[in-house]
Amino acid sequence: MGLLRIMLPPKLQLLAVLAFGVSVLFLENQIQKLEESRGKLERAIAKHEVREIEQRHTVDSSRSDVVPDEDENVVIIYNRVPKTASTSFTNIAYDLCARNKYHVLHINTTKNNPVMSLQDQVRFVKNVTSWKEMKPGFYHGHISFLDFAKFGVKKKPVYINVIRDPIERLVSYYYFLRFGDDYRPGLRRRKQGDKKTFDECVAAGGSDCAPEKLWLQIPFFCGHSSECWNVGSRWALEQAKYNLINEYFLVGVTEELEDFIMLLEAALPRFFRGATELYRTGKKSHLRKTTEKKLPTKETIAKLQQSEIWKMENEFYEFALEQFQFVRAHAVREKDGELYILAQNFFYEKIYPKSN
Repeated sequence: MGLLRIMLPPKLQLLAVLAFGVSVLFLENQIQKLEESRGKLERAIAKHEVREIEQRHTVDSSRSDVVPDEDENVVIIYNRVPKTASTSFTNIAYDLCARNKYHVLHINTTKNNPVMSLQDQVRFVKNVTSWKEMKPGFYHGHISFLDFAKFGVKKKPVYINVIRDPIERLVSYYYFLRFGDDYRPGLRRRKQGDKKTFDECVAAGGSDCAPEKLWLQIPFFCGHSSECWNVGSRWALEQAKYNLINEYFLVGVTEELEDFIMLLEAALPRFFRGATELYRTGKKSHLRKTTEKKLPTKETIAKLQQSEIWKMENEFYEFALEQFQFVRAHAVREKDGELYILAQNFFYEKIYPKSN
């Protein structure tokens, strides 16, 4: 006998195939839901175990000597590069300090000299590390990077900074010295009365707009070594890059300052809780602007870009920008044109020994 074949009408065959497909999709959907439920259960169990461990730790700590909250001993140093929106950002720190309960201290060096003497370096390191009454503290000033490990300090401060397109920074500084800004409009500036535009200065080969004046952001990140301030030093550039990666918690760029503030608020809420909203809606003092600034022509920019100094400063700026954008890409998501900070995306599991 041959095999018995039951032939169904074409419409019934199609319905059977569709029914089978729907059944498969339903099963896959149920399996996915089970996997999600299992993941939620594992996370819930892990969080419960973490809470139990934390509770035991709290009880144990109460029985022994009181250990101070680590957040209360944090010190942030913002070694501000001039004309990078540093005053705008620092004003936010001042506005938040009472609400968030930390101290803000301005490091005012004689003649704004960014290089400290050796004895002042020792004094500064001692102040920052042992001045308990000023912790948590936010120190800011126009000083170059100082390596606290060099002085035998185990718990180093948290460094942050902001940098800017090198030519835009120099143009802003050039007009600032002549016309000031809207922050302190009555203050007489060093070059007040000089009406020469930045373009005219470059065309005439003036010293205030010379390529050597671009050399500032690299030495600020490089530090207190003599080679850092040797204009055009390739070693200084590489050291600045090294410090940016290894010694700085976060370095933003002026052109994306709001994103920088948003990331700081997410990562260091002890200091920056409320900073993003304050920046968006706060006082006009947060938005300091140089007055009488005229944008340089394409010819002026092209002339400065021929300089090896510009190429090195721009290389450092592009390096910092790439690092900042990398950090931001892994910390936020964009939705409807707005950036949103990602929630915690890790958890602990398989915690042993199990609690009783």
